[in-house]
Amino acid sequence: MKKFRLKTRVASVAVSSLIIALATGSPQALAHGGTSTEGLEQQIKLLEGQLKAIRDELNQVKSKAAQDQQEIKKVKEENQQEIKKVKEEIVREDRMIKKVEEQESKHHHMIFFRGGYAHNLQERNGASLQSNVVPIGAQDAGGNDGWYVGAGFDFSLTKDVWGFLPGTEVLAELMFEYKRFGHSQGNALANAPSQLAGGAFNPRSVTISQFTLTAAPKIKFMEGSNFRPWIIPAGLAMHVVSPATESVTYVANPGYMVAVGADYRFWKNFVLGVDARYHEVFGKFDGVNLSGMTAGGYLGIGF
Repeated sequence: MKKFRLKTRVASVAVSSLIIALATGSPQALAHGGTSTEGLEQQIKLLEGQLKAIRDELNQVKSKAAQDQQEIKKVKEENQQEIKKVKEEIVREDRMIKKVEEQESKHHHMIFFRGGYAHNLQERNGASLQSNVVPIGAQDAGGNDGWYVGAGFDFSLTKDVWGFLPGTEVLAELMFEYKRFGHSQGNALANAPSQLAGGAFNPRSVTISQFTLTAAPKIKFMEGSNFRPWIIPAGLAMHVVSPATESVTYVANPGYMVAVGADYRFWKNFVLGVDARYHEVFGKFDGVNLSGMTAGGYLGIGF
C-alpha cells in the first residue's frame, strides 16, 4: 500500500510538471509565428504520451495492489483455517485426556464380599473339644472341612508397577473372613451338667470357628480389560480360634498367605471373581495348627 501511494504521488508530480512546462512553453510558441503551431502540437503529443505512460503505470500499480490484496486475503483465510484445525485438535486432545483421566480415576478401588469352601490341614483339639488334660467323657476332634464368608477392600497403588511394567496394577488388599468347621462333641468340661459334678452323661456340641485378618499386596494383570487375573505373592495373616485351646487361650497365630484369582467386570463397575488362598502359620501355638486353604467366589464393586 505504501508503494502504491508513493507511485501515485510520483505520477501526480509528473502531471503537474507537464502542465507547468506547457504553460511556460506556450508564449514562446506563440512568439515564433508559423512554427509555433507545430511546436505546440509536438508538445501536446509528448504530453499525451507521457500521460499514457503514467496511466499505464498507475494501472499496473492498481493491478499489483489488487493482487497483493487477494494474496493477503488468501493467506489470511488459510491461516484462519489452520488456526481452526489447531483449535479442533486441541479440543479433541483435551477430550481424550479428560476421558483417560476419568477412566483412570474410576473403578480402581474395590470393596468385595467373599464366600466358599474352607479346609484346615489338621483337626482341631482343645479344652472344649478333644482334651489330653481331662480325657474323660464323650469327645471328638473338630472336622477339617467347612465354609467361610468374608469381605475385603482393594486400594489401587499403581497401574503400571510405578512405570516398570505397563498394564500391570498393584493394589493393597485388606481382608477378613470367618470360617466355620461345624459342630463337635466336647469332653467332660463341655457336658451339661459336667460329669465331674456327678451329672448325667449329656455331652454338648461345640461350634468350631476361626477368624482371619490379612493384609497383602495384590498384583493384577491386563489393565483395561474386563477379565483380569491376579496373584498375591505373600501377605501377612492373623488367625484367632474359637473355642479356646487346651491351654484355655484364644490363639492369635501369625502366618503368611499366598493366593491366585481372577475377576470379570460384567456390568459397569460390578465384578464377579474366583480365588484360592493358602494360609501357613508360623508353627503351632498351644497344640493348634491353623494352616489351611480356602476356595470360592466373590462379588466386587469398584469405585
